[in-house]
Amino acid sequence: MKTKFLALGLAACCFTAPVAAQEITGNVALATDYIFRGITQTDNGPAISGGFDVESGGFYGGVWASSVDFSDDTTMELDLYGGYGFAAGGFDFDVGGIYYAYPDSPSAGGDQNFFEFYGGIARSFDILSWDAKLSYSPEFYGETGPAIYLETGLGLEIGAGITLDGRVGASRFDDFSGADYEDYSIGLSGTIFDNVGWGLRAHDVSGGGNESVVLSFSQSFGG
Repeated sequence: MKTKFLALGLAACCFTAPVAAQEITGNVALATDYIFRGITQTDNGPAISGGFDVESGGFYGGVWASSVDFSDDTTMELDLYGGYGFAAGGFDFDVGGIYYAYPDSPSAGGDQNFFEFYGGIARSFDILSWDAKLSYSPEFYGETGPAIYLETGLGLEIGAGITLDGRVGASRFDDFSGADYEDYSIGLSGTIFDNVGWGLRAHDVSGGGNESVVLSFSQSFGG
């Protein structure tokens, strides 16, 4: 389940100012785990992912896929997304929607597939950056009813091209009693060989029991 702040470090949406020319970019990544909102999607195993994005005049769309490992033998996630990013008053804004699909799920008719609307805001202050994002699904994964996810994070450039950042998120479910939880992460990221990104990130959720450390490498191309 891909979002801008995945441990894999690949953006489903971009907090960027509008550009006039069309831009096509791609990405591919390897990671020791695929963590979505604090929960492993690969049974604590490695993941490979990749996708393509198109942006023009602030509007963007894309597709992204990743390996997963669910107990029902689902092995693939496929995300389709689109939105609009713009700048105003020193802030960057982003609004859009994303559809999460699991093509080889035994319940591929729609039980696991779901859609989310999202809106985000971000701002940079020299070496410090901040962002927040709200996602809403009218019918969340597993047909568990409406769900909301609120996340925010701070990033600090600490030198040598390395960024330290921390994030916190809160998941709320209307029809899934007792399932609400918070997730936390802190990590380091940077770039080697010009366009190869790396990340090292620690994750946990409220109540404990889901601690993990993820190492990832990603490469972007095009643009």
